[in-house]
Amino acid sequence: MKDIRGFLIDLDGVLYVGGKAIKGAQESIDLLKDRKYAFRFVSNTTRTCRNTIAGQLSSLGFDIPVEYIFTPPLAAVAWLKNAGKHRCYLLTTGDVYRDFEHEGFCNPGTIIDFVIIGDAGDRLTYDNLNTAFRHVMNGAEMIALEKDRYWMAPGGLSLSAGPFVQALEFATGKTATIVGKPSKTFFDLALQDMGLRADQAAMIGDDILTDIGGALSIGMQGILVRTGKYRKDAVVNTGVKPSRVIDSIAQLRDIL
Repeated sequence: MKDIRGFLIDLDGVLYVGGKAIKGAQESIDLLKDRKYAFRFVSNTTRTCRNTIAGQLSSLGFDIPVEYIFTPPLAAVAWLKNAGKHRCYLLTTGDVYRDFEHEGFCNPGTIIDFVIIGDAGDRLTYDNLNTAFRHVMNGAEMIALEKDRYWMAPGGLSLSAGPFVQALEFATGKTATIVGKPSKTFFDLALQDMGLRADQAAMIGDDILTDIGGALSIGMQGILVRTGKYRKDAVVNTGVKPSRVIDSIAQLRDIL
């Protein structure tokens, strides 16, 4: 791929699906190393903290440094630091809260500055959503760690955070700031870490909107894989035209 010096690579649906590594994925990462390409991993995963993700990847046979992994909580922490505020209501699940606690954020009190929403799974109850609603109506801003519609869980396609973020936007009349893909802010964090401009990088992902559409909108190339949440009808219906389409990341060698 002419003029491409680095890659941003999604995790779930690209390197692995349903807890199983994609055949040939690690070999493709090794190829990027051998050919001196820069690369980082950008995931909209909001159920797991960065260190846990690194451990899970290692258990699947991947050799990926933790500092190469970029997730929406890291972008949210950067946003909070810039705002100079730390009181937030965190609507997530799993151990993703550790990324916030590590930086001393999200110590809730009577006054909440930010409602931060991710893929909260079974924690997306009426009571929790209503608590978030009330905080926003009382003046808190909303940060959406991601706004994906769905993801490929081990048991099949499952709702992600997007439908619930949109419900709160509808109810409050306010718009959430998206800090995960497809926001330019999120992509820029990883691009800056590689020391590359958008036109020098390509995004490899399985989501036609957040991965490919987001990458193309800021001047990156977008490589769509036919694994994970890929659906041919979704590609046709969005009108987004990927730079390349490959069966899986194992085929990356064929287009370099």
